[in-house]
Amino acid sequence: MLKLLRINVQKSTFQMAACGMASKKTPNVAVLLAGCGVNDGSEIHEASAILTHLSRNGAQFQCFAPDIPQMHVIDHFKGSEDCSHKRNVLAESARIARGSISPLSDLLKDHPKYDALVIPGGFGVAKNLSDFAGKGPLMEVTEDVQKALQGFHECKKPIGLACIAPILAAKVFKGVTITLGKSCGDEWPYKDAIEAAQKMGAKTEEKGVLEVTYDCEHKIFSTPAFMYNGKFHEVDDGIGNMIKELVKSIA
Repeated sequence: MLKLLRINVQKSTFQMAACGMASKKTPNVAVLLAGCGVNDGSEIHEASAILTHLSRNGAQFQCFAPDIPQMHVIDHFKGSEDCSHKRNVLAESARIARGSISPLSDLLKDHPKYDALVIPGGFGVAKNLSDFAGKGPLMEVTEDVQKALQGFHECKKPIGLACIAPILAAKVFKGVTITLGKSCGDEWPYKDAIEAAQKMGAKTEEKGVLEVTYDCEHKIFSTPAFMYNGKFHEVDDGIGNMIKELVKSIA
């Protein structure tokens, strides 16, 4: 009888633990893309690293992109503008998301069901999500992207920004603390972005490719990624560090 009681107690304890595991919340993260390709859209390797590390850290995700024309199309082999045709940001971003993507307008309606927002870098951030590429510190963030950022911020949900994407926060959230890498050295080819962010009122931290800046007041994580002219695995590892910290911060 005593043995049977012990078995039942053990079984009950296991069932409770299993129920606890089953009821544990799986983070649901929105990923905002800006096209496909470093020179006119999202940086593919950064976007892939974000999705991989979200999955590795137990989060589920949904990709979004604005349903708008790209600023222009770059021939990534020649490095020059291709004026022969135009492309759509949502359609191009679907290449990265393996077709599983929704327009940004859906995120604006459904953002309460997402626990965090993450944006990879690439020139699409400066060309399609904002006009930073043309106006520098006088930039404007597109209306829907600004609404998305503000929506997560107002709900005190974390935002992760890689590479040049923190420039969006510099514009939208006055006094935010971000990193855009380091301001010296040939391995940091986009260091001018740091000065631009500072002119917009942001506080910038000098961080290496593996490091992460966290602004606890604004709940914004940032990492340099390909602001650094480094190796692919270094960028992947830095993004992994950011995503790990972001997922841990989700209540």
